[in-house]
Amino acid sequence: MPRLKAKRSLVSRYRVILRKSHEGYSVSCPGLPGCWSQGKTEAEALENIKDAIREYLEAVEDSVRGIRSREVVVTI
Repeated sequence: MPRLKAKRSLVSRYRVILRKSHEGYSVSCPGLPGCWSQGKTEAEALENIKDAIREYLEAVEDSVRGIRSREVVVTI
């Protein structure tokens, strides 16, 4: 019987800054320069920043695809 591989889910944590504005809420991720979003409600802004972070990380991955490099984990 073939062995099924379990899908691993990767969870990352990012600090975000949430600010109330005239239009609702703005939210940014200081650890990812230029990554920001907004929403009419706090909950909507937080959902939108999740999408923005995913898209940001995909763009970073695309920009380094094909470049010879070595990945190293650094613990602080």
